[in-house]
This record gives sequence, structure tokens and C-alpha cells, in this order.
Amino acid sequence: MKKAVVLFSGGQDSTTCLFWALKKFGTGNVIAIGFDYGQKHKVELEQAKKIAELVSVDYRVFSTEGLLGGSSLTEHGDTNEPHKVNSNLPSSFTAGRNMLFLTIAAQFAYEEGIRDIVTGVCQTDYSGYPDCRRNFINSMEVSLGLAMDTDFRIYTPLMYLTKAGTWGLANELSDLHQKD
Repeated sequence: MKKAVVLFSGGQDSTTCLFWALKKFGTGNVIAIGFDYGQKHKVELEQAKKIAELVSVDYRVFSTEGLLGGSSLTEHGDTNEPHKVNSNLPSSFTAGRNMLFLTIAAQFAYEEGIRDIVTGVCQTDYSGYPDCRRNFINSMEVSLGLAMDTDFRIYTPLMYLTKAGTWGLANELSDLHQKD
């Protein structure tokens, strides 16, 4: 059976993706990874650990603190203001975040003999983040494959869902992982 690496922050979107991966790849075939990048909401990482334990998934956190910044997610600031570098983007845009996370995930997956990566990016509800679009994900599949001379498949189960659609999928998948 194929295995997958899931980018897992502990938030609602990544939890839905974790459950999606468990359904697609099976229990015991999923590894979840998170990133401590100096984000203000570290409570998500604590929740991710708890959720991973509840569904018996190995969870590892990589520190990338100090590598990403310049957004309201990593610095104090008003989340309703535009980004300080590009006023067309929200202040929460963290430049290079998904690129860095996918690169680390691919390197980790490569070393584990895994070629399938799951992430919760969503073009429909992406808040203007350019690294949540399908064309970015496609380019990362190509670039990571060329860089490591292998074929990676990046799954984005939420890519074209609305927030309501994501909630519906989460509800459907949660039935699969209820503990007695």
C-alpha cells in the first residue's frame, strides 16, 4: 500500500486533509508533519499533536522559525490591513510559506520512500494567497520531481471547495474516525 505525508497544522482544513488521507491511504500509511515557523497561534500545533494521537498517526514538527516573517501570522499587527510589501495581498500572507513547507515535506517523504503529499491549500477560498493556487501546486510537483529525480504527487482535496464544502467533507470524514 502507498503511503502519504500530510502537511498538518492542526487547523480545520489540515485536519480534514488528514482524515481524507487516512481514508485514501489507510491507517498506518500516513505520516503527518507540522511546522513551527514562529506563528502566533502555536495552539494549533498542540491540537495537531492531540488529533494525531487520537487517530494513531505519527506526527513530527519541523522548526523553520526565523525563516518566514513579514506577515500578521508571525508579527504583531492588524490582520485587516493589506500586506506591507504587496497591498494586493492580505497582511496574513507569509511569502514562501507553502513553497518551503512543500520542499521540506518532499525531502522528508523522499527519505521515507514516500511520493504522495497531501496539503490543505484551496484556490476557491485562498484569500489572495498566490501559493494556494492550482498552478503553483502543479509547478511544485514538477520542480520537486526534477530536484529529486522522482515523481511526486501533491494532493489538494480542498482545492476547489468552498468553506461550506470543506465543512461538509470534514463532517463526512469524521464519521470514519469516531472513537468508541
